[in-house]
Amino acid sequence: MPANSTQPLSPLTRHNWETQEILALFALPFSDLMFQAQGVHRSNFNPNEIQVSSLLSIKTGACSEDCGYCPQSARYDSDLKPEALMPIAEVLVAAQQAKEQGASRFCMGAAWRQPKDKDIERVVDMIKGVKALGMETCVTLGMLTEQQTQALKVGGLDYYNHNLDTSEDYYSEVITTRTYQDRLDTLGRVRDAGINVCCGGIVGMGESDTDRANLLKELANLPKHPESVPINMLVQVEGTPLMGTEALDPLVFVRTIAVARILMPASRVRLSAGRKSMSDEMQALCFLAGANSIFYGDKLLTTANPMTDHDLGLFQRLGVHSGGSSYA
Repeated sequence: MPANSTQPLSPLTRHNWETQEILALFALPFSDLMFQAQGVHRSNFNPNEIQVSSLLSIKTGACSEDCGYCPQSARYDSDLKPEALMPIAEVLVAAQQAKEQGASRFCMGAAWRQPKDKDIERVVDMIKGVKALGMETCVTLGMLTEQQTQALKVGGLDYYNHNLDTSEDYYSEVITTRTYQDRLDTLGRVRDAGINVCCGGIVGMGESDTDRANLLKELANLPKHPESVPINMLVQVEGTPLMGTEALDPLVFVRTIAVARILMPASRVRLSAGRKSMSDEMQALCFLAGANSIFYGDKLLTTANPMTDHDLGLFQRLGVHSGGSSYA
């Protein structure tokens, strides 16, 4: 089919990937892997369109979890100042600013192990307010009960973010205060409630090639592929256990994006944390590999992110634009 065709190729969507198959994709010559990923990407999406989201921390720090990468844990001395749940009016001001800067989805994150029911009520009010601005909504609040999940659904939530972070085998090296199954259970509740799933992971935490393959295997073999798949590069923060971890080869990160695109053809693959340390050239390779979503704004929860003006300049240089439609 011609490269400029707008008709989908409808590549086979699978949920039965094996680790060795995924490792074989990672091991392809770089140009072959990129060619395959770009073909899958073009069969499902406009290749020159990037969905733009904005992320706000609505409740910061004092989290009881021990995630080794996270400065919001109360267990670590990261110099982060805890902040209570934001007033709704302030959240809506931030959402309006994000919309004016070109974001189509507004994501709200709260540092909880699991929210209380009264917290959910306040978050639902935020969701309704953001949707009234004409934006898609996403929240990440930790583990959810079935009742809380239903409340978010009734409140109109579009996406729920709950990352697996890494492979099940490597998980205990990073987090001990909740299990891998805890995460899968919350994802199941969200999926069963009919809320779109935003689920990905973090690379560069000292994991092996097999761990990266198994993370993507877990995501691709879920009953339904996550609608959004954020791939984060570890941002090392002073005071957290993962500070000092050996940096990941940038081309391994690009390969991870490409393999995610092949395994989950119709999912939005998002460049998330870590873009501040990525060169423009590295990000361009990620877009070529099939990434088609980013977070706008100068901060992702508590860590730095490229300035909006810089992102707009990069978009212009690459000839891409923000948007959200797909062929499929």
